Amino acid sequence: MQRVVIVTGANSGIGLALCERLLMEDSQLRLCLACRNMQRAEAARSALLTSHTNAQVDLLHLDVGSVQSVLTAAQEVKARYSRIDFLYLNAGIMPNPQVNVKAFFKGLFSRNVINMFATAEGLLTQQDRINSDGLQEVFATNLFGHFLLIRELEPLLCQASQTSRVIWTSSSNAQRSAFSIEDMQHRNGTEPYSSSKYASDMLSLALNRHKNKQGLFSSVICPGLVMTNLTYGILPSFFWTLIIPIMFLIRIFTNTFTLTPYNGAEALHWLFLQKPESLDPRAKYHSLTSGLGKNYTQPRQMDIDDNISEILYSKLLQLESTVRGKVTETTTADKLNSRT
Repeated sequence: MQRVVIVTGANSGIGLALCERLLMEDSQLRLCLACRNMQRAEAARSALLTSHTNAQVDLLHLDVGSVQSVLTAAQEVKARYSRIDFLYLNAGIMPNPQVNVKAFFKGLFSRNVINMFATAEGLLTQQDRINSDGLQEVFATNLFGHFLLIRELEPLLCQASQTSRVIWTSSSNAQRSAFSIEDMQHRNGTEPYSSSKYASDMLSLALNRHKNKQGLFSSVICPGLVMTNLTYGILPSFFWTLIIPIMFLIRIFTNTFTLTPYNGAEALHWLFLQKPESLDPRAKYHSLTSGLGKNYTQPRQMDIDDNISEILYSKLLQLESTVRGKVTETTTADKLNSRT
């Protein structure tokens, strides 16, 4: 049976590296690149087909930060495929990152330098904004849009005759201290990225609790410190010119500096090879690279409260209902206006 794999945010970085590795593993699978920028998606598809001439690589327009885009894309997926074996939720944003320069240089020459680079705890803040759906942009893109996509695709993901996998690209920056269940969209905070990634960790646990019996299994990975477009946007280019040699030196002493997208996709690829029943729903699977360049995956327990994860799941269901109601109202109004 041909496996169907959908990857969001697949046009560059870890997403594209994952697609390359999946095709190397199984050249017969049907791969769908779900991307916001179709020009970049087409370029990614062309690159993959250059090295995998006979591969089946589809494109899907999907902006997970837009409710309407998610709903439209989901309808297209259901019309196109009869099953989904893997849904990799990799798309994400970190808008307008700002670095505490004083804390950065203080940490750079301290014993805490490795942890600082690995987690960016206390180092990064972002300036979030409201999107066209009235939601916080980071929350909508990194968490809610993917949640809505899962809900829309449940007819394909939850089938009695098969098991399906949902795999989230999380982060070492997913800090419990950044998340508040009373402010799940992080409207009042300055660390929306960290909050959204911690929320995805909790949501994965809740999905396993609710959907395992229906054949859907969810996992979370951390790619390590990877140099991607998102990472390069954090600091000015001249900083990276100075820092990268130091980072390669530090990698001798730590395994979390994966640095390249290929290495960062290690855990995503490793999970592709595992049986879902053998995995720990409370573990985050980390991509790691040794000082000698050997890639491997290691599970580490997540710091998650079961009750809070259940409350989050319920709140997301409530928000989904509200959002669907607004979409219905807008659609009805548009039809009435078109008649007049």
